[in-house]
Parts: sequence; C-alpha cells; structure tokens
Amino acid sequence: MGKWSNKRSQAQQQQQQQVVDTSKPVVVDGTNLIAGRVASNVAKLLRKGNRVSIVNCDKIMMSGRKAKVISEYEDFLKIHSIIHPQHGPFHPRRPDTIMKRMIRGMLPTEKPSRKTDLARLRTYIGVPSEVKGIEKIQFEKAKITKDSSKYTTMAELSRYVGGTNFWFQKLRFTMHQEKLLVHTYTLLKTVMVKSE
Repeated sequence: MGKWSNKRSQAQQQQQQQVVDTSKPVVVDGTNLIAGRVASNVAKLLRKGNRVSIVNCDKIMMSGRKAKVISEYEDFLKIHSIIHPQHGPFHPRRPDTIMKRMIRGMLPTEKPSRKTDLARLRTYIGVPSEVKGIEKIQFEKAKITKDSSKYTTMAELSRYVGGTNFWFQKLRFTMHQEKLLVHTYTLLKTVMVKSE
C-alpha cells in the first residue's frame, strides 16, 4: 500500500512541476509529422490553456498511399444535406482548415471551453512573419517512421480535392515577399543616394 501511494505522490509532484507558460504561444512545425498525432498533441495543449500555432500545414503527412487517402476523403466530401447543400456540413479543402477541423474533432464537444480552446488555435500554410522569430517545436512521437513515399502530404490531398484557395494563397504569399524585397531595395537605394 505504501509503495503505490509513494508512486502516486511522485507522479502528482511531477505534474505540478510541469507548469506550462501560457503567456507566449507554442509554435509547432508540421514538417514530416503525422496529422492525427499532431492533432491529438495540439488538442492536449489547448486543453491546458496554451495558445498554439501550427506552421507548414501543407507539409503535414497523412499515413497511407495517395490513392487510398484521396478516395477516402472524396467519400467524406459526398456527405451533404439532402434538402440543400448550403445547410452543410461544410468540408474543409485547404491544408490549414483540414488540420483545424481535425483538432476540433479531438476536443470535448459537451464542454463550453471547446469554443475558447479553438479560439487559441492558429493554423498556417508556410511560415508567416508573425511567428518567424519564435522557436518551433516538433513532437517526437508524431514524426514519420517509414519512407515518405508511404505517406501523403496535406498539399497533395488539397490539390486533388479542390483546395484552389490554397494555391492562390501560396502564390499571394510569394508575391507579397517579392514586393517587400523590391520595396526594401528601393529604400536602400534612396538612402545610399542621399548619403553620397
């Protein structure tokens, strides 16, 4: 009896020591991570009260061959209202919205905290400028273990199920970066001319 209570008290002490700092966001890099495992780990972090941002959602992997994963998702897309499709359910097609939907499914439905938990979640395609300076983490248990040909990326899935906004957003992001480079180059040029 004393042995078990001692182990239990040690586990409680370890849990109390693992106080999570919720003031700054946790940034998860989704490159070569399995989607379901990322979603479950992020859901746990959200339940603890953390703000979580997932970057590189387009590089997150789904286990299974491409044809199988795409056919399963196309079957999922066929679920709709008999009366009118506008009544839902609405199916995500972009990598960032697919991940958000997966995480939403792993949060408890009956609790009112689900809405506030989801409000603390951000999902991104690529790495936006607001989280570039923050240190990114990866879950060790969520990393892929086999060859990458055994998995399907979210970008491939999105391309086949009609995530056209995803490609437009990616193009707009690169165009924005090019505009910034041109703008900084012209600023530097004017400063150099003024200094001469």
